[in-house]
Amino acid sequence: MVGLGPGGTHHLTPAARAALAQAEVIAGYKGYMDLVEPELLEGKELISTGMTGEVDRAGRALDAALDGKRVAVVSSGDPGVYAMAGLVLEMAEARGLLDEIGIEVVPGVPAFCAAAALLGAPLMHDFASVSLSDLLTPWPLIEKRLDAAASADFVIALYNPRSKRRTGHLERALEIVSRHRDPATPVGVVGRAMRAGQSVTRTTLDGVDPEIVDMQTVIIIGNSSTRAAGGFMLTPRGYEGKYELG
Repeated sequence: MVGLGPGGTHHLTPAARAALAQAEVIAGYKGYMDLVEPELLEGKELISTGMTGEVDRAGRALDAALDGKRVAVVSSGDPGVYAMAGLVLEMAEARGLLDEIGIEVVPGVPAFCAAAALLGAPLMHDFASVSLSDLLTPWPLIEKRLDAAASADFVIALYNPRSKRRTGHLERALEIVSRHRDPATPVGVVGRAMRAGQSVTRTTLDGVDPEIVDMQTVIIIGNSSTRAAGGFMLTPRGYEGKYELG
């Protein structure tokens, strides 16, 4: 399983590039396959499916591996963060293949790290990541996790915040977080981090505009200590309480 990082070719790790170059078969969601440099796909067998085709392509990738082929299953960001590593391992386990085929997870830069880099340093202290997609996780459980993370004063990164079908989930999530945060809490809204179409908006909890948000957006909500520092979003780790920083 290979992490492509946030999307820009210069953020593809050397290990990921080597894995793709050595692969005979490359499998992935069509939108993520488009992020792979054409020369790395040339001459390879490609397994590409649309959204919700994860089980099909993971199964076909395992079948190819059983045939002795070197297979790379690609995900954007990191393959172990809301991506394909878990599903491939689950299916390999269910089919009794964990000891039969060699499996390696090649990490990539996760989306919340790419978004945080564009915002400054919002993840300098403890943080929680919550996906607002309820395709696989019941919405009441998502609400419970949001409330717990907000009440514990974690910085919160929101994945999959809004889609054409799920237009109200983001508003509800912000309402839950607002029970525990000041309306002026800094928030960063980052779309398509580190690739074409990138957008970066620095705002506040009560200033988030859901209309600029889609499935390729990551939202980072600060904690009680997060502040705007020039054009950056900064969550102090506590150095100012122990050291002279001036």
